Amino acid sequence: MAQRALITGITGMVGSHLSDFLLANTNWEIHGLCRWRSPLDNIRHLVERINRGDRVSLHYGDLRDTLSINDVFKTVRPDYVFHLAAQSYPKTSFTSPIDTMDTNIQGTERVLNAIREYCPDAVVHVCASSEVFGRVPKEKLPIDEECTFHPASPYAISKVGTDLVARYYGEAYDMMVMSTRMFTHTGPRRGDVFAESTFAKQIALIEAGAIDPVVKTGNLESMRTWADVRDAVRAYFMLVTRNPVAGAYYNIGGQFSCTVREMLDTLLSMSTRKDITVEMDPARLRPIDADLQVPNTKKFEDVTGWKPEIPFETTMQDLLEYWRDRVRQDAGFLVR
Repeated sequence: MAQRALITGITGMVGSHLSDFLLANTNWEIHGLCRWRSPLDNIRHLVERINRGDRVSLHYGDLRDTLSINDVFKTVRPDYVFHLAAQSYPKTSFTSPIDTMDTNIQGTERVLNAIREYCPDAVVHVCASSEVFGRVPKEKLPIDEECTFHPASPYAISKVGTDLVARYYGEAYDMMVMSTRMFTHTGPRRGDVFAESTFAKQIALIEAGAIDPVVKTGNLESMRTWADVRDAVRAYFMLVTRNPVAGAYYNIGGQFSCTVREMLDTLLSMSTRKDITVEMDPARLRPIDADLQVPNTKKFEDVTGWKPEIPFETTMQDLLEYWRDRVRQDAGFLVR
């Protein structure tokens, strides 16, 4: 009998790419948790398989609803769980902190408690975030797993809770639960509220003549280390299949670092339009920012053998092509 994987947040960028990876590289059944109102854009290419019951199934639930979470885990009883679902937008968390805390911290508690009840032998990955480290002084770069948490947003605070809840379940209940602090990862299907994706979307809209040739930005001086989402999901698979350790926690990230400004310059260099200007929009600024996000990933690489493979330029080109394709299909996008 094929093993079962349950992906919470299957309709997100990472969840959809993880589904693609597992379908291509395993014989597992893929079960996805999503809200009934979740857009299916990122898994549109899987809808036919879902309709046929061909290795992919959707289950409706909400991280804020204990009964729905319990029902999904009671029904699926997975062998592997990838808990990716979250309120994942840092800027949104400043205006919706309560929703962010409930979804991310108590939602993780609900998921892990359901696993403990219905499938306690499952191997579980809980996705925290590099945002837990927040504002890190230069002398502590690159950031290792023992760096002090200094979260710089309600989202980051919620991910500290997510990380700690995961470690607690692994240690207290002898469950195979591990958490990751994935640093910036992007690529096709990235939500347009994130910097690199909104830049690529605006460039695509400019090329299509839908908006004026001005890219609006927030803080361009933050330093980021970039990974491709397709490398990220390969890392998550290796996490649960190579030397899993209960209660372990790992930093994962790419190898190429640059400022957000330099990332934007890369995207602009790929554009067919050479008349694009850049304008800072105060509405896009966070009240406080995590401005140095450079990881030390040695611990994870030593345990799993994982290394990032996809170059930064390829990731940016693929992201821009993704938005060009979407704009060709429908130019009715908010400029955000």
